Amino acid sequence: MATHFVRYTPDVEVDEPHFDENLQTVIEKTERYITESVTAGGTGQALRDAHAKGYGLVRAEVEILDGLPAEYAQGIYATPGTHEALIRFSNGSPHAGADARLGSATGLALKMFGIAGPTLLEDEPDTGTFDYANINAPIFFCNTVEHYLFIQELFLDAPSYFSQGRPGAHRFFADFVTGKGTLAQEDWAWDEFLAFLRLSKIPPVNVLLSSYWTMGAVRHGDHIAKVRIAPDPHSAAAVVRRAIDPASAPEVFRPALQAELQERPYAFDIQVQLCTDLRRMPVEDTTVEWPEELSPSVTVARLRLPQQDISSPENLEKMDALSFTPWRVTAEHAPLGNIMRARKEVYRRSSLARHHLNQQPRTEPHSADEVLGPAPRRDEASARAAGPPGPMTSPA
Repeated sequence: MATHFVRYTPDVEVDEPHFDENLQTVIEKTERYITESVTAGGTGQALRDAHAKGYGLVRAEVEILDGLPAEYAQGIYATPGTHEALIRFSNGSPHAGADARLGSATGLALKMFGIAGPTLLEDEPDTGTFDYANINAPIFFCNTVEHYLFIQELFLDAPSYFSQGRPGAHRFFADFVTGKGTLAQEDWAWDEFLAFLRLSKIPPVNVLLSSYWTMGAVRHGDHIAKVRIAPDPHSAAAVVRRAIDPASAPEVFRPALQAELQERPYAFDIQVQLCTDLRRMPVEDTTVEWPEELSPSVTVARLRLPQQDISSPENLEKMDALSFTPWRVTAEHAPLGNIMRARKEVYRRSSLARHHLNQQPRTEPHSADEVLGPAPRRDEASARAAGPPGPMTSPA
């Protein structure tokens, strides 16, 4: 029996009450944190309010596969071909410093070049770039901008809570669930808190071994989807530095990534999971993991990382000057839901503030070479990750 994929219509999203008012408060807090981070962040630079610490800027290419089923050959994935790309690997925390203090939530931000069609960013519609900003978990711990108001504050103040040991941790947990005492008991943020606990228990591993999700839902042309960037099994099997011990040194994630890429190429699969049931695969509730048994993730593209050297300080400087946002996409891939909608202006204003304070030009590059310089010559074998293309579907 043919699978029924839910068709996208605007009414799959539900407008949150007081969205604009709450969003403005989030933006003001974000800009204030970024301004204060110049002196308080420990680096002398303005930091991102999330994913502040980057682990490396990596040259890559995306091959959009030919012969995809019609439901998956949507938007940019309707045209097979290869695109230059850049990847920023990062920690999810709004703070910098030793890896042991930041947790094991990590991100993969992907920028593809040479994508036709206007983006959804009104102030830069014709960049020809297309971004993903994914995290290493299929769920997120916030569903509304109203809740994000206090959750953002908690995460920005997290070091002061946890520096006080168990009593501070207990206060953090209580403030999370109760909205710092602002929520009625029947509205306590239990779902978000349980999602946060799940994310906090992710074991630290080499960033090449994690899968990365879009967090919220996105359009996939005529349909609704979540997008996952998953390690190619052949590449993952070749990784030598697998388990990561953040207590072993101040820096553990970047050296492991750097060493692997110096020794061999790597590959991920870009996969699309289409929605088949809005009740069990909701758009507005990001704490719910979409079941693979309802709709498996299907590989639509290959993300290849050539063997390369990312060890220079200039690599980190160039990485810091870039911007990534889930809204730098074409209309066929628009983010969906209130939290994803809030990210549009929060990310834009965060980027504007950070670049202004750091006196960095805020311009979108047109190619990976423009950022990193010409790629070193290499033979065809090292240009592509080992192993044949992965299967069309794979388990979570």
